[in-house]
Amino acid sequence: MKDGKPVTFDPNDEKNPVEGDLFVDTEINGIKVKSTFLLLAESAKLYTIEQYAEICGVKPEDIVDLAKEFVSHGKKAAADIHRGVSQHTNGFYNVFAWLTLNLLIGNYDWKGGMVQLSTYDYMGKKEGQPYYLEKLHPDKMTPFGIDIIRHGEYEKSTIFKGYPAKRPWYPIATDVYQEIIPSIGDAYPYPVKILMMYMAAPTYSIPAGNTNIDILVDTKKIPLIIACDITIGVTSMYADYIFPDLSYLERWEFHGSYPSVTQKVQPIRQPVVAPLVDKVKVFGEEMPICLESILLAIAEKLGLKGFGKDGFASGLDFRRPEDFYLKMVANVAYGEKPEGKYAVPDADLKEMKLFYETRKHLPKSIFDPVKWEKACGSQHWKKVVYVLNRGGRFQNYEDTYEGEQVKNKYGKLINIYSEKLAKTKNCMTGKFFPGVATYIPIADCLGRPIEDEKEGYNLTLITYREIANCKSRTSTNYWLLGLLPENFILVSREDAKNLG
Repeated sequence: MKDGKPVTFDPNDEKNPVEGDLFVDTEINGIKVKSTFLLLAESAKLYTIEQYAEICGVKPEDIVDLAKEFVSHGKKAAADIHRGVSQHTNGFYNVFAWLTLNLLIGNYDWKGGMVQLSTYDYMGKKEGQPYYLEKLHPDKMTPFGIDIIRHGEYEKSTIFKGYPAKRPWYPIATDVYQEIIPSIGDAYPYPVKILMMYMAAPTYSIPAGNTNIDILVDTKKIPLIIACDITIGVTSMYADYIFPDLSYLERWEFHGSYPSVTQKVQPIRQPVVAPLVDKVKVFGEEMPICLESILLAIAEKLGLKGFGKDGFASGLDFRRPEDFYLKMVANVAYGEKPEGKYAVPDADLKEMKLFYETRKHLPKSIFDPVKWEKACGSQHWKKVVYVLNRGGRFQNYEDTYEGEQVKNKYGKLINIYSEKLAKTKNCMTGKFFPGVATYIPIADCLGRPIEDEKEGYNLTLITYREIANCKSRTSTNYWLLGLLPENFILVSREDAKNLG
């Protein structure tokens, strides 16, 4: 709406800025209309500053002072978050609120503001890249049905039976890890016969993960469990079969990036030591036992298309993990412009010698230069070596910015109001989700508030990690353990005083 009249605009128009009325509450052709900004303002005013302060455990003036500081730096301010505010039942709307703050000060794509995660594509989807891996399959199958986490729309499924659903559905979210085993336990939306786990320790890594154990040991609910793990872990210990896997220094991995990194990057982890696991022959090739060799072996046993000789296409075999991973490296090496415009240079003789010398300690089951070159293609080999010598591809710092803006932009319309969200129903209540950021108290899946303090649970436990350590990988580091030999439960001074 502009000057009280509806107007159209092109969100991709880079020349004409969009102007309109912020607060709109009217009717057009019999349809009630409100502007996005008004919806957000109404949502924010559901509580007073004093009420928000009480919820947060801070003083009202703290909120006012922080707001004034936030808007006092133009676009050089950012509200950034990670898991702390998101890993709750109201986590989505917490994150939505933080990101909306950035949108209100217009800091996206500007120096000192919010930037997008930007990585070099490794799947070959961009013009000029040599291997479009998703299409390199002679008889590709397509997914069908509902997955165990229920990412589809409940109302459109064949098992819709009104509200509430038996368990929550997640039509917008992805990878709701903690739902997998409980859903199997409830046989919803269906029972399973085999569970395969990789890099998985849900009995340890999720809240109340111990409740998964009863399901894992119930052979009527899960007749067969196969795990791939570097140890007999706290969850893989319940598996019928445990296959060994490779540790982080023994395997391939494409790390991606995080939105706090302004440069376009693609770190590539590659084997630097020989794996301490047994070897196996798959498709006539010797390789360590790991997730990749397990998948290749299953494919060989079942005679699946897309593996073995001519697995990718005529003349492109898929016999080894490197047959896949080195094609990904080749895609990274060529960048994302036609005719290799942004391709890396070829490795020179000095670099080639360095590459071979630093890998000569590896057995042929891990590093065979002839097979590696064939895997990525001789015409791409020197560019692949150039990338691997650097542990990936990293944009030059001087190419990070264009004036006062970042080079790697969102560059698209960013919405305060999510129409997709507002048109989606909560499968437990049958109500539509709010389309703008809002405060929703922590509640169960039926929307009932968690009020366990009435039952005597008046303390809140939060997790944190000392910056000197990183997950489980540093637990055996002698020097770091000297800094903090054991973990502690910290209690605030006020709570400790109240507890005597």
